[in-house]
Amino acid sequence: MASDRIIMAHGGGGRMMDQLIEDVFLPAFGDPVGHERHDGARLDGSIIFTADAYVVRPLFFPGGSIGEIAVFGTANDLAMCGARPRWLSASFILEEGLPIETLRRVVDDMGRAAREAEVLIVTGDTKVVERGAADGLYVTTSGVGFVEFGARVGPALIGPGDTILISGPVGAHGVAVLSVREGIAFETEIESDAAPLWPTVEALLRAGVEVHCLRDLTRGGLAAAVNEIARARGVEIELTEAAIPVETPVRGACEFLGLDPFYVANEGCFIAIVKQSDAEKALLAMQRFDPRAAIIGITGEEGAARVSMQSAIGGRRALDHLAGDLLPRIC
Repeated sequence: MASDRIIMAHGGGGRMMDQLIEDVFLPAFGDPVGHERHDGARLDGSIIFTADAYVVRPLFFPGGSIGEIAVFGTANDLAMCGARPRWLSASFILEEGLPIETLRRVVDDMGRAAREAEVLIVTGDTKVVERGAADGLYVTTSGVGFVEFGARVGPALIGPGDTILISGPVGAHGVAVLSVREGIAFETEIESDAAPLWPTVEALLRAGVEVHCLRDLTRGGLAAAVNEIARARGVEIELTEAAIPVETPVRGACEFLGLDPFYVANEGCFIAIVKQSDAEKALLAMQRFDPRAAIIGITGEEGAARVSMQSAIGGRRALDHLAGDLLPRIC
Protein backbone atom coordinates (compact mmCIF):
# COMPACT_ATOMS: atom_id res chain seq x y z
CA MET A 1 0.00 0.00 0.00
CA ALA A 2 1.08 3.57 -0.62
CA SER A 3 0.68 4.32 3.10
CA ASP A 4 0.82 2.20 6.24
CA ARG A 5 -1.95 4.25 7.88
CA ILE A 6 -5.65 4.74 7.15
CA ILE A 7 -6.11 8.34 6.02
CA MET A 8 -9.39 10.10 6.85
CA ALA A 9 -9.53 11.94 3.51
CA HIS A 10 -9.76 8.61 1.75
CA GLY A 11 -12.80 7.51 3.68
CA GLY A 12 -15.17 5.86 1.24
CA GLY A 13 -14.24 3.80 -1.79
CA GLY A 14 -11.84 4.55 -4.57
CA ARG A 15 -8.20 3.64 -4.89
CA MET A 16 -7.62 3.38 -1.15
CA MET A 17 -10.44 0.84 -0.84
CA ASP A 18 -9.11 -1.13 -3.80
CA GLN A 19 -5.73 -1.30 -2.06
CA LEU A 20 -7.33 -2.43 1.20
CA ILE A 21 -9.20 -5.18 -0.62
CA GLU A 22 -6.09 -6.41 -2.41
CA ASP A 23 -3.55 -6.00 0.40
CA VAL A 24 -5.56 -6.62 3.60
CA PHE A 25 -8.97 -8.24 3.14
CA LEU A 26 -8.46 -10.81 0.39
CA PRO A 27 -5.24 -12.24 1.90
CA ALA A 28 -7.14 -12.77 5.17
CA PHE A 29 -10.55 -13.84 3.87
CA GLY A 30 -9.65 -15.44 0.55
CA ASP A 31 -10.95 -14.62 -2.93
CA PRO A 32 -14.26 -16.44 -3.47
CA VAL A 33 -14.72 -18.26 -6.76
CA GLY A 34 -16.49 -15.96 -9.19
CA HIS A 35 -15.86 -12.85 -7.07
CA GLU A 36 -17.01 -9.98 -9.27
CA ARG A 37 -16.13 -6.82 -7.29
CA HIS A 38 -19.76 -5.81 -7.53
CA ASP A 39 -22.30 -4.20 -5.17
CA GLY A 40 -23.20 -7.57 -3.67
CA ALA A 41 -22.20 -11.23 -3.61
CA ARG A 42 -24.15 -13.87 -5.52
CA LEU A 43 -24.89 -16.88 -3.30
CA ASP A 44 -26.36 -20.15 -4.44
CA GLY A 45 -27.40 -18.95 -7.88
CA SER A 46 -30.14 -16.39 -7.33
CA ILE A 47 -29.52 -15.03 -3.81
CA ILE A 48 -27.66 -11.70 -3.51
CA PHE A 49 -26.12 -10.61 -0.22
CA THR A 50 -24.69 -7.16 0.53
CA ALA A 51 -23.51 -5.07 3.50
CA ASP A 52 -22.83 -1.39 4.10
CA ALA A 53 -22.10 1.20 6.79
CA TYR A 54 -23.32 4.80 7.12
CA VAL A 55 -21.39 7.56 8.87
CA VAL A 56 -23.28 10.64 7.72
CA ARG A 57 -22.68 14.04 9.25
CA PRO A 58 -25.12 15.71 9.87
CA LEU A 59 -27.70 13.04 10.61
CA PHE A 60 -30.51 15.02 8.93
CA PHE A 61 -30.35 17.07 5.73
CA PRO A 62 -32.78 18.41 3.10
CA GLY A 63 -34.60 15.49 1.53
CA GLY A 64 -33.39 12.76 3.85
CA SER A 65 -31.48 11.43 6.84
CA ILE A 66 -28.95 8.77 7.75
CA GLY A 67 -31.90 6.45 8.35
CA GLU A 68 -33.36 6.81 4.87
CA ILE A 69 -30.09 6.38 3.02
CA ALA A 70 -29.17 3.37 5.18
CA VAL A 71 -32.27 1.62 3.86
CA PHE A 72 -32.22 2.94 0.30
CA GLY A 73 -28.46 2.50 -0.06
CA THR A 74 -28.52 -1.16 0.91
CA ALA A 75 -31.64 -1.92 -1.12
CA ASN A 76 -30.05 -0.16 -4.10
CA ASP A 77 -26.88 -2.25 -3.86
CA LEU A 78 -29.07 -5.32 -4.26
CA ALA A 79 -30.88 -3.74 -7.19
CA MET A 80 -27.55 -3.06 -8.91
CA CYS A 81 -27.03 -6.84 -8.92
CA GLY A 82 -30.38 -7.39 -10.63
CA ALA A 83 -32.03 -8.51 -7.39
CA ARG A 84 -35.32 -7.49 -5.85
CA PRO A 85 -34.52 -6.35 -2.27
CA ARG A 86 -36.32 -8.42 0.36
CA TRP A 87 -34.77 -8.33 3.86
CA LEU A 88 -32.40 -6.02 5.73
CA SER A 89 -30.59 -6.02 9.03
CA ALA A 90 -29.84 -2.75 10.83
CA SER A 91 -27.32 -2.29 13.64
CA PHE A 92 -26.63 0.95 15.48
CA ILE A 93 -23.53 2.40 17.10
CA LEU A 94 -24.98 4.96 19.51
CA GLU A 95 -22.97 7.71 21.14
CA GLU A 96 -23.43 8.25 24.86
CA GLY A 97 -25.76 11.19 25.39
CA LEU A 98 -27.65 10.82 22.11
CA PRO A 99 -31.20 12.08 22.64
CA ILE A 100 -33.76 9.29 22.42
CA GLU A 101 -35.88 11.58 20.26
CA THR A 102 -33.05 11.74 17.68
CA LEU A 103 -32.83 7.96 17.59
CA ARG A 104 -36.59 7.68 17.32
CA ARG A 105 -36.61 10.10 14.38
CA VAL A 106 -33.89 8.13 12.55
CA VAL A 107 -35.66 4.82 13.15
CA ASP A 108 -39.00 6.26 12.00
CA ASP A 109 -37.29 7.44 8.79
CA MET A 110 -35.92 3.94 8.30
CA GLY A 111 -39.38 2.44 8.72
CA ARG A 112 -40.89 4.76 6.13
CA ALA A 113 -38.02 4.12 3.71
CA ALA A 114 -38.37 0.35 4.14
CA ARG A 115 -42.06 0.53 3.30
CA GLU A 116 -41.30 2.62 0.22
CA ALA A 117 -38.57 0.20 -0.90
CA GLU A 118 -40.82 -2.78 -0.06
CA VAL A 119 -38.26 -4.44 2.19
CA LEU A 120 -38.48 -5.78 5.73
CA ILE A 121 -35.98 -4.90 8.48
CA VAL A 122 -35.85 -8.22 10.31
CA THR A 123 -32.86 -8.19 12.69
CA GLY A 124 -30.10 -6.00 14.11
CA ASP A 125 -28.09 -4.93 17.14
CA THR A 126 -27.13 -1.88 19.18
CA LYS A 127 -23.93 -0.82 20.90
CA VAL A 128 -23.13 2.32 22.89
CA VAL A 129 -19.76 4.07 22.69
CA GLU A 130 -18.31 6.94 24.71
CA ARG A 131 -19.34 10.52 24.11
CA GLY A 132 -17.68 12.08 21.05
CA ALA A 133 -16.92 8.77 19.32
CA ALA A 134 -19.72 8.42 16.76
CA ASP A 135 -21.16 11.73 15.45
CA GLY A 136 -24.31 10.83 17.38
CA LEU A 137 -24.86 7.48 15.71
CA TYR A 138 -23.64 5.21 12.92
CA VAL A 139 -25.72 2.60 11.12
CA THR A 140 -24.53 -0.67 9.61
CA THR A 141 -26.77 -2.77 7.40
CA SER A 142 -26.90 -6.03 5.49
CA GLY A 143 -29.38 -6.98 2.81
CA VAL A 144 -30.65 -10.04 0.99
CA GLY A 145 -32.49 -10.12 -2.32
CA PHE A 146 -33.42 -12.49 -5.12
CA VAL A 147 -32.34 -12.15 -8.74
CA GLU A 148 -35.28 -11.76 -11.08
CA PHE A 149 -35.74 -12.26 -14.84
CA GLY A 150 -32.60 -14.40 -14.87
CA ALA A 151 -30.51 -11.24 -14.63
CA ARG A 152 -26.76 -11.58 -14.41
CA VAL A 153 -25.05 -8.20 -14.41
CA GLY A 154 -21.50 -7.13 -13.65
CA PRO A 155 -18.40 -5.55 -15.17
CA ALA A 156 -17.27 -8.85 -16.70
CA LEU A 157 -20.20 -8.75 -19.14
CA ILE A 158 -19.34 -5.34 -20.62
CA GLY A 159 -18.21 -5.37 -24.24
CA PRO A 160 -16.84 -2.78 -26.69
CA GLY A 161 -19.54 -0.53 -28.09
CA ASP A 162 -22.00 -0.87 -25.20
CA THR A 163 -24.17 2.16 -24.43
CA ILE A 164 -24.04 3.94 -21.06
CA LEU A 165 -27.20 5.51 -19.66
CA ILE A 166 -27.86 7.48 -16.48
CA SER A 167 -31.14 7.41 -14.58
CA GLY A 168 -31.28 11.09 -13.58
CA PRO A 169 -29.36 14.22 -12.57
CA VAL A 170 -26.15 14.04 -10.54
CA GLY A 171 -24.82 15.86 -7.48
CA ALA A 172 -27.91 16.66 -5.40
CA HIS A 173 -27.21 14.44 -2.39
CA GLY A 174 -23.68 15.64 -1.73
CA VAL A 175 -24.64 19.30 -2.08
CA ALA A 176 -27.69 18.86 0.21
CA VAL A 177 -25.53 17.34 2.96
CA LEU A 178 -22.77 19.91 2.58
CA SER A 179 -25.20 22.83 2.70
CA VAL A 180 -26.34 21.80 6.19
CA ARG A 181 -22.89 20.79 7.39
CA GLU A 182 -21.39 24.15 6.45
CA GLY A 183 -24.47 26.28 7.19
CA ILE A 184 -24.79 27.48 3.60
CA ALA A 185 -28.16 28.66 2.34
CA PHE A 186 -28.66 28.67 -1.42
CA GLU A 187 -31.36 30.64 -3.20
CA THR A 188 -33.11 27.37 -4.03
CA GLU A 189 -32.99 24.61 -1.42
CA ILE A 190 -31.30 21.53 -2.86
CA GLU A 191 -32.66 18.22 -1.59
CA SER A 192 -31.01 14.81 -1.57
CA ASP A 193 -32.09 12.49 -4.37
CA ALA A 194 -32.33 9.52 -1.97
CA ALA A 195 -34.75 6.99 -3.45
CA PRO A 196 -35.16 3.25 -4.12
CA LEU A 197 -33.83 2.19 -7.55
CA TRP A 198 -35.33 -1.29 -7.94
CA PRO A 199 -38.49 -0.09 -9.75
CA THR A 200 -36.37 1.42 -12.55
CA VAL A 201 -34.12 -1.65 -12.72
CA GLU A 202 -37.17 -3.91 -12.82
CA ALA A 203 -38.57 -1.88 -15.74
CA LEU A 204 -35.31 -2.37 -17.67
CA LEU A 205 -35.31 -6.12 -17.07
CA ARG A 206 -39.02 -6.50 -17.75
CA ALA A 207 -38.57 -4.66 -21.08
CA GLY A 208 -36.08 -7.31 -22.16
CA VAL A 209 -33.09 -4.97 -22.21
CA GLU A 210 -29.78 -6.82 -22.30
CA VAL A 211 -28.25 -5.17 -19.25
CA HIS A 212 -24.52 -5.78 -18.86
CA CYS A 213 -23.72 -3.70 -15.76
CA LEU A 214 -25.46 -1.47 -13.21
CA ARG A 215 -23.81 0.82 -10.68
CA ASP A 216 -25.26 3.36 -8.25
CA LEU A 217 -23.38 6.64 -8.02
CA THR A 218 -22.74 6.97 -4.30
CA ARG A 219 -19.27 7.71 -2.86
CA GLY A 220 -17.22 9.56 -5.46
CA GLY A 221 -20.21 10.08 -7.73
CA LEU A 222 -20.30 9.34 -11.45
CA ALA A 223 -16.54 9.70 -11.87
CA ALA A 224 -15.71 7.06 -9.25
CA ALA A 225 -18.31 4.62 -10.60
CA VAL A 226 -17.14 4.69 -14.21
CA ASN A 227 -13.48 4.49 -13.22
CA GLU A 228 -14.14 1.46 -11.01
CA ILE A 229 -15.98 -0.23 -13.86
CA ALA A 230 -13.26 0.63 -16.39
CA ARG A 231 -10.57 -0.88 -14.15
CA ALA A 232 -12.62 -3.95 -13.27
CA ARG A 233 -13.30 -4.77 -16.95
CA GLY A 234 -10.17 -3.32 -18.54
CA VAL A 235 -12.14 -1.21 -20.99
CA GLU A 236 -12.13 2.41 -22.11
CA ILE A 237 -15.20 4.50 -21.29
CA GLU A 238 -16.09 7.63 -23.22
CA LEU A 239 -18.65 10.07 -21.80
CA THR A 240 -20.29 13.14 -23.31
CA GLU A 241 -20.35 16.01 -20.81
CA ALA A 242 -23.27 17.86 -22.38
CA ALA A 243 -25.45 14.75 -22.14
CA ILE A 244 -25.02 14.29 -18.37
CA PRO A 245 -27.95 15.91 -16.54
CA VAL A 246 -27.07 18.39 -13.77
CA GLU A 247 -29.86 20.53 -12.37
CA THR A 248 -29.19 24.29 -12.55
CA PRO A 249 -29.26 24.86 -8.74
CA VAL A 250 -26.82 21.97 -8.21
CA ARG A 251 -24.50 23.24 -10.94
CA GLY A 252 -24.55 26.73 -9.44
CA ALA A 253 -23.90 25.41 -5.92
CA CYS A 254 -20.99 23.30 -7.17
CA GLU A 255 -19.47 26.30 -8.93
CA PHE A 256 -19.83 28.36 -5.74
CA LEU A 257 -18.23 25.61 -3.64
CA GLY A 258 -15.51 24.75 -6.14
CA LEU A 259 -16.84 21.21 -6.69
CA ASP A 260 -17.16 19.12 -9.82
CA PRO A 261 -20.70 17.65 -9.86
CA PHE A 262 -19.41 14.50 -11.56
CA TYR A 263 -17.48 13.67 -8.37
CA VAL A 264 -20.31 14.44 -5.94
CA ALA A 265 -22.27 11.57 -4.35
CA ASN A 266 -25.85 10.63 -5.19
CA GLU A 267 -28.32 8.36 -3.39
CA GLY A 268 -30.99 7.88 -6.05
CA CYS A 269 -29.11 7.72 -9.34
CA PHE A 270 -27.38 4.93 -11.27
CA ILE A 271 -25.80 4.12 -14.60
CA ALA A 272 -26.80 1.20 -16.80
CA ILE A 273 -24.45 -0.25 -19.40
CA VAL A 274 -26.48 -2.08 -22.02
CA LYS A 275 -26.15 -3.72 -25.41
CA GLN A 276 -26.00 -0.96 -28.02
CA SER A 277 -29.02 -2.23 -29.94
CA ASP A 278 -31.12 -2.00 -26.74
CA ALA A 279 -30.14 1.60 -25.92
CA GLU A 280 -33.34 3.31 -27.02
CA LYS A 281 -35.52 0.66 -25.38
CA ALA A 282 -33.54 1.14 -22.16
CA LEU A 283 -33.89 4.92 -22.35
CA LEU A 284 -37.66 4.71 -22.71
CA ALA A 285 -37.90 2.38 -19.71
CA MET A 286 -35.77 4.69 -17.54
CA GLN A 287 -37.58 7.86 -18.60
CA ARG A 288 -40.83 6.42 -17.27
CA PHE A 289 -39.38 7.12 -13.81
CA ASP A 290 -37.37 10.27 -14.58
CA PRO A 291 -37.67 12.11 -17.91
CA ARG A 292 -34.15 13.45 -17.36
CA ALA A 293 -32.63 9.98 -17.85
CA ALA A 294 -30.16 10.12 -20.73
CA ILE A 295 -27.65 8.30 -22.90
CA ILE A 296 -24.27 9.64 -21.77
CA GLY A 297 -21.54 7.55 -23.36
CA ILE A 298 -20.16 4.34 -24.81
CA THR A 299 -17.55 1.75 -23.96
CA GLY A 300 -14.45 1.53 -26.11
CA GLU A 301 -11.91 -1.15 -26.82
CA GLU A 302 -10.64 -3.59 -24.23
CA GLY A 303 -7.18 -3.18 -22.74
CA ALA A 304 -7.24 0.54 -21.93
CA ALA A 305 -8.78 1.01 -18.46
CA ARG A 306 -9.38 4.73 -18.66
CA VAL A 307 -12.25 7.21 -18.74
CA SER A 308 -12.42 10.24 -21.01
CA MET A 309 -15.02 12.93 -21.48
CA GLN A 310 -15.97 14.96 -24.53
CA SER A 311 -16.31 18.44 -23.05
CA ALA A 312 -19.12 20.86 -23.77
CA ILE A 313 -16.70 23.10 -25.73
CA GLY A 314 -15.46 20.31 -27.95
CA GLY A 315 -12.25 19.15 -26.31
CA ARG A 316 -11.54 15.88 -24.58
CA ARG A 317 -10.32 15.45 -21.02
CA ALA A 318 -9.56 12.59 -18.69
CA LEU A 319 -12.08 11.94 -15.93
CA ASP A 320 -9.71 10.55 -13.36
CA HIS A 321 -10.43 8.68 -10.15
CA LEU A 322 -9.60 10.93 -7.20
CA ALA A 323 -7.37 9.54 -4.47
CA GLY A 324 -10.01 10.43 -1.87
CA ASP A 325 -13.54 11.80 -1.50
CA LEU A 326 -14.29 15.44 -2.21
CA LEU A 327 -16.95 15.25 0.54
CA PRO A 328 -16.21 12.61 3.17
CA ARG A 329 -18.82 11.20 5.57
CA ILE A 330 -21.90 11.94 3.50
CA CYS A 331 -23.17 8.39 2.99
